Amino acid sequence: MKKTIHLVINDEEKSLSVDVNKTLLEVLREDLGLTGTKRGCNQGECGACTVLLNGKPVSSCSLLAVKADGKSIVTIEGLAKDGTLHPIQKAFNEKGAIQCGFCTPGMILVTKSLLEQNPKPQLAEIKEAISGNICRCTGYVKIIEAISSLVDS
Repeated sequence: MKKTIHLVINDEEKSLSVDVNKTLLEVLREDLGLTGTKRGCNQGECGACTVLLNGKPVSSCSLLAVKADGKSIVTIEGLAKDGTLHPIQKAFNEKGAIQCGFCTPGMILVTKSLLEQNPKPQLAEIKEAISGNICRCTGYVKIIEAISSLVDS
């Protein structure tokens, strides 16, 4: 069974007919070609599929696309503007917070949400914010350094 949903994805209005059993992750990757959102555990535990839904981080693998009807979504593709990286993306690059890159989109979007809610988070608040995103490469040190560099600037 299909249903038409209306979304604002990366500041663009979209209307699509989706299978009612499809997750937001599937719609983003398969129907819209936004493959920056990664499929990790597919159970909402690792954070690789994190997107911002009305400004809040959500696991897109555990949210049915029909539940996002009428909402605003930001994916990693929506951060860079006119070929210029977002300051968070720049900080992750400059601080070496990207290794395999699989967790990076989710980490960056969680950071965006954190800094919009709290522009000067303490170290404990940074760690808490990224705690739902698993990184198997960096040991989190470089990620925390990148986020902290945005707070200190």
